[in-house]
Amino acid sequence: MKWLSQGKAPDYRFSLANERTFLAWIRTALAFMAAAIGIDQLATNFASAHARELLVSGLSLTAAILAWYAYRRWAGNERAMRTGADLAYPRMLIWLSSGLAIVILLTHAVLLLR
Repeated sequence: MKWLSQGKAPDYRFSLANERTFLAWIRTALAFMAAAIGIDQLATNFASAHARELLVSGLSLTAAILAWYAYRRWAGNERAMRTGADLAYPRMLIWLSSGLAIVILLTHAVLLLR
């Protein structure tokens, strides 16, 4: 993390806003993980074991990807603020929105087919 000493320190308000965004991504990852644990442990009658395992695996993988992305986004924004570069547009949002829509539709389908 040599870049932390490069450039000039950004205004603390922007650093704190970047940190709040990081924490929001972490909360989202924790919510996906909590959903995976909840389905695995509490919803044994929700669907077949295979369908539950598939849903839990997808939610857990999404949680891990979001946690990784949270750090990458925080570091990229911090680096950009220190060097005066433009902030990158978060392309992950379309994938997150699409993935969440798919999970919701699959959950709805499982509930209808029960």
